[in-house]
Amino acid sequence: MQIIFNPKKESWSELLKRPTQSFEDIEETVKGIFKEIQQKGDVAVQKYTSLFDGTCIENILVSQEEINEAISLVSNELKEAIEVAKNNIYNFHTAQKTEKLEVITTNGVSCWQEKRPIQKVGLYIPGGSAPLFSTVLMLALPAQIAGCKEIVLCTPPNKEGKINPAILYTAQLCGVTKIFKVGGIQAIGALTFGTETIPKVYKIFGPGNQFVTVAKQYATQFGVGIDMPAGPSELLVYADESANAAFVASDLLSQAEHGKDSQVILVTTSKDILKKVENEITKQIEELPRKEIAKVAIENSRLFCVTNEKVALELINEYAPEHFIVCSKNEDFFVSGIENAGSIFIGNNTPESAGDYASGTNHTLPTNGYAKTYSGVNLDSFMKAMTFQKITEEGMLNIGKSIEIMAESEGLQAHKNAVSLRLKELIK
Repeated sequence: MQIIFNPKKESWSELLKRPTQSFEDIEETVKGIFKEIQQKGDVAVQKYTSLFDGTCIENILVSQEEINEAISLVSNELKEAIEVAKNNIYNFHTAQKTEKLEVITTNGVSCWQEKRPIQKVGLYIPGGSAPLFSTVLMLALPAQIAGCKEIVLCTPPNKEGKINPAILYTAQLCGVTKIFKVGGIQAIGALTFGTETIPKVYKIFGPGNQFVTVAKQYATQFGVGIDMPAGPSELLVYADESANAAFVASDLLSQAEHGKDSQVILVTTSKDILKKVENEITKQIEELPRKEIAKVAIENSRLFCVTNEKVALELINEYAPEHFIVCSKNEDFFVSGIENAGSIFIGNNTPESAGDYASGTNHTLPTNGYAKTYSGVNLDSFMKAMTFQKITEEGMLNIGKSIEIMAESEGLQAHKNAVSLRLKELIK
């Protein structure tokens, strides 16, 4: 890890860069695959599944028999753990429901807002070396709570053309309506256009590698919504002398093991804690089964030592981390002052892993600085707010003249006429 002491503010932008390829580097690949899927449907999907995943699959739709087999393969211990997580996630997201909001803006004018579910949603679940069945909980449960009619899940198969049993078990547990053995750019393209087998959806959710992230962004050009540009995982920890260095190191490594393009950052005002965390990382990383992946991510990571907490907070807000852990005796300063972060974890006993799995909050979060403008996935992500209004005769008499004046001032005569005709009828 690169250690940086008191960096000048003008260097922050360069020092805080993520280790990702640019949109332009990947866009041409995405465009080519999208075009082929748009023209050839399932044939193109199967071609790229063979090319990228190394397996040929005739039937990409997961059958009920495959789901039943998966249920039998998942241990009771894991089923119980998933149930704990499911209950907490369900409780937290159910609490986000809001009632109809109605306001009488003036006598005779009633305006209200109601939320309705998005009818068709696509969930992308990363597979590869770490099949993320936890992400099924984070996406399918809010979709189910919201009342989405079609919940379509795509996830990459392994070399044998199979899906991890825990993913299939969790998907059926959370109300997913169809599951497809498709990953990567081809999955996003299929959900965008629809194929003979895979339905077109209205909005796509889920994290992924850089190719999936760019594919999701490109999908928006074809009228499909996305949750956010959620790419490679990242974590920033602020720690002072009150922090447990071993805990901090374990948190940093928990994100580093996600992938080689992950990034972790430590910010501190203490040279002593910095050294202790560095030593712990060196020790703990050797014990990880995924240490080769973690080591590459660690090379792209940073240890910052700054002069005071004010500078630390400013640096953190500039970075806008996906995950932000605060281990400080002055935690209230950071909790009240943080403006840009996907999800915040407070205190020595709150590892980021809790949010990844079972505390109840959602782990699908904005990365690459998008926490400055995007929220993480929540219940509202699967819904749309619709406004309604009803105007009585009294209401039209109360606001009609104002509408006429404003419409005429904008040069929109038909707008004015739509009101004038009604007013004439009312004052006969």
